[in-house]
Amino acid sequence: MSKAAQKNAVAQALRLIVPAGKAAPTPPVGPALGQRGVKSMDFCKAFNDRTKHLTPGIPISTAITIEPNRSFSFVTKTPPTTWLLLQAAGVEKGSARPGDVIVGTVSVKHIYEIAKIKSEDPAFRGVTLHKVAKRVLGSARGVGLNVVY
Repeated sequence: MSKAAQKNAVAQALRLIVPAGKAAPTPPVGPALGQRGVKSMDFCKAFNDRTKHLTPGIPISTAITIEPNRSFSFVTKTPPTTWLLLQAAGVEKGSARPGDVIVGTVSVKHIYEIAKIKSEDPAFRGVTLHKVAKRVLGSARGVGLNVVY
């Protein structure tokens, strides 16, 4: 790459959902990083080391920044809201037609606890717990969960 091309090169952003402690150079991680010139094993080792304190298999939202020199950095976030809601309700899948089909039930306490977890995400810094809880409540209705008070 010429010096002019290196100056104009920008970092690439990539978002993946990877199971905690189980990152492997197989899809989706391997192909996504490989086509950008990053060694997927380096990412897998770093990710698994960072998430070893979590229950293995929990889906973790991960934002990866790939620099033009093929180095990378990543930020791990909390599990997706819908996954947390479905776990709290004890169901496998949400409804394909929310509003028509109710697949499970969660309590307001579940909504509050999930909101406390989600408020740790960088996207929710400075947002009140009440507003985060309202978003979690909307997600619950969106996957077909009934909220009991």
